[in-house]
Amino acid sequence: QRFKGQISIYGSGLLRLQNRVCPNTKSHVIKLFKFSILQTTNHCTNLQRPITERHSIQPRSLDMALKHGGDDIGSVTLAVNQKSGFCESTSTFHSKRDPMALPPNQSLDVATFISSQPHRGKTAFVDAVTGRRLSFSEFWLAVESVTACLQALGVRKGNVVIILSPNSILFPIVSLSVMSLGAIITTANPINTSGEIAKQIDDSRPVLAFTTRQLVSKLATASSYSNLPVVLMDENRVSPNGVPNHEKRVKIVGSLEAMMETEPSESRVKHRVDQDDTAALLYSSGTTGTSKGVMVTHSNLIALVQAYRARFELEQRTVCTIPMCHIFGFGAFATGFIALGWTTVVLPRFEMSQLLSAVEIHRSSYLSLVPPMLVAMVNGSNEIKSKYDLSSLHTVVAGGAPLSREVTEKFVELYPTVKILQGYGMTETTAIAASMFTEEETERYGASGLLAPNVEAKIVDPDTGRVLGVNQTGEIWLRSPTVMKGYFKNEEATASSIDSEGWLKTGDLCYIDSEG
Repeated sequence: QRFKGQISIYGSGLLRLQNRVCPNTKSHVIKLFKFSILQTTNHCTNLQRPITERHSIQPRSLDMALKHGGDDIGSVTLAVNQKSGFCESTSTFHSKRDPMALPPNQSLDVATFISSQPHRGKTAFVDAVTGRRLSFSEFWLAVESVTACLQALGVRKGNVVIILSPNSILFPIVSLSVMSLGAIITTANPINTSGEIAKQIDDSRPVLAFTTRQLVSKLATASSYSNLPVVLMDENRVSPNGVPNHEKRVKIVGSLEAMMETEPSESRVKHRVDQDDTAALLYSSGTTGTSKGVMVTHSNLIALVQAYRARFELEQRTVCTIPMCHIFGFGAFATGFIALGWTTVVLPRFEMSQLLSAVEIHRSSYLSLVPPMLVAMVNGSNEIKSKYDLSSLHTVVAGGAPLSREVTEKFVELYPTVKILQGYGMTETTAIAASMFTEEETERYGASGLLAPNVEAKIVDPDTGRVLGVNQTGEIWLRSPTVMKGYFKNEEATASSIDSEGWLKTGDLCYIDSEG
């Protein structure tokens, strides 16, 4: 458990450190150690030092090596094709990216990790409508204040807090405050019906809700939770007397603005939060079509942040128009870009003219978009280029759905100074599995890039279960530090989606070509 995401366990007493690459042969070297298991805590103990002399042991000899004793087992060298990343002996594709370092200390929450990342960014968030700005110092002070207020309201580790809100510069403050306590943030889509939100509330059982005055009525109609305590997120404080009568079935306990102005408590009791604890509960249809709560851990989000640090530059400017309640927006704007010191200009929802105006006014260099937004930019290119100065924009990060080769080629033709970084991920992989990093990679139209750092993949025939190789189409299975803990209160769905070796069965068909 302590090294989850970095190791695999083989039988009794054998530990494998993943993604060590020999600098001379470029082959993957798997370091092996003897260790013992402390049954009461499930932590690895008595971890021995690795041997300094490198030699090979064939996989079939591992059991024999263990039987004949000796703490230093050695290393196994796997023949991984440098071009495709495919290992024939294990039928596994390995990431061609440089391995990313993950923090070894088990007691660590994602908010603390993000706040510790070095950068020179000054402004964290800008409200595109009101012009309100939050510096990074103001942002983290607000997180501390809200965290203290949440604890004063009785929110504890393991409790669920729901946020029902359009995009807002305050959304990340709520999310990180909840997660820093060891509580669990669950996000609800503002366009969902009251019935859909009620189902999510009934399943997740939140102890507190954050929402706006405009949306509070949707919470009020969740019959089994008619007295759910609510904190209002409106910039202008709204007292309970200011809430319409039909909305008074919820219990207004305060305003977020008042919380943010509260002095952080130096005497606040800080409970231990572990990387393996659930940080977010994001609802996804998965592979079955039935909405389920995806348990995303602190270690999942920390790994996502590290992948962002490997992929993007520091201190850039971007505009947020994709929903923060979805994993794409949540991962980017409530966690990843904050760690990089980016300035994010926030739009409450997608509206093309507002988006383009924000790019022009704030000189944004990056945009995160879903394919329909790219299609709209292609179809309206003549008017867009005549009305807006987009010269600062050099990169579009595309995700959320497949982007066709035709749209990609047309976009690049119309906006030749902008490159498209495509990627592939899902809620169950914390938004990342494969992605493009370089301009050369963007020229592979229709592809989703290389496997992200520390990611392994298998291509499996969905009919026969046979593991396939290069350029063969099948279901992609993934194993990585970003794979979810499982589905909330649904062991059956978890067991059918993640096998005993940690492989996530995505339900998506694809192939990995000879370039990886």
